[in-house]
Amino acid sequence: MKVTALQMNLEWTDITANIWRVHHLVDSAPASDLYVLPEMWSTGFVTDPRSLPLQDNEAFEVMKAVAIERDAAVCGSLAFQIEEKFYNRHFFVTADGSSRFYDKHHLFTVGGENEHYQAGSERIVAEWRGWRFRLLTCYDLRFPVWCRYVGDYDAAIVVANWPASRITAWQILTKARAIENQCFLIGCNRVGEDPKNHYNGCSVILDPLGRELATGAEHKETTLTAEISLDKLQHFRTHFPVLEDRDRI
Repeated sequence: MKVTALQMNLEWTDITANIWRVHHLVDSAPASDLYVLPEMWSTGFVTDPRSLPLQDNEAFEVMKAVAIERDAAVCGSLAFQIEEKFYNRHFFVTADGSSRFYDKHHLFTVGGENEHYQAGSERIVAEWRGWRFRLLTCYDLRFPVWCRYVGDYDAAIVVANWPASRITAWQILTKARAIENQCFLIGCNRVGEDPKNHYNGCSVILDPLGRELATGAEHKETTLTAEISLDKLQHFRTHFPVLEDRDRI
């Protein structure tokens, strides 16, 4: 399977501009089976979404249209409103127009995300073209028990707004989650600025040994693409079955 991460320079709360960026980056990337966007890709990481025009869910419709047009899956998270409640919702949309979603479980309390968003409680694995993808969002990466493989997924997708000030943690934890769960990992981070932080990217596609198949340049809007192999994953898990000795919690 060919996967592409879109390391975007997000325009703060400018949904129209960020939609244009998605189309531009997809058009410039190789044809892929899966395109991964950052966390809250249409707005930036807005911890108080009450003033945003989210009711028409335009960004979600764009994800669906790209998936259908490209005969691919598209995933990424959005600030999403249902009636009076808000969710940091990680959508996985497929080429037939169907979708699954994961509501971020670990809300970033240090930044006040928990004050306006509803936390999710369900582990979500989306299936596409024979693959099982565990959906995770940014701060989730710090919590290995929540990310733990329990026989249910082949690759983890982490969409993020992870700032440059903590990028060393991002680089270490993405590798750790890939290694300890013997999975491929696609980590899509943003670049650019918002009112509180600077973001330098360092998006990555890792194999189950934590080796970099593709990595995003620092401080640069770009796409990164790699081939991931289900046969190689299954061979590795079978011939080095350390997951059989994992703690059952």
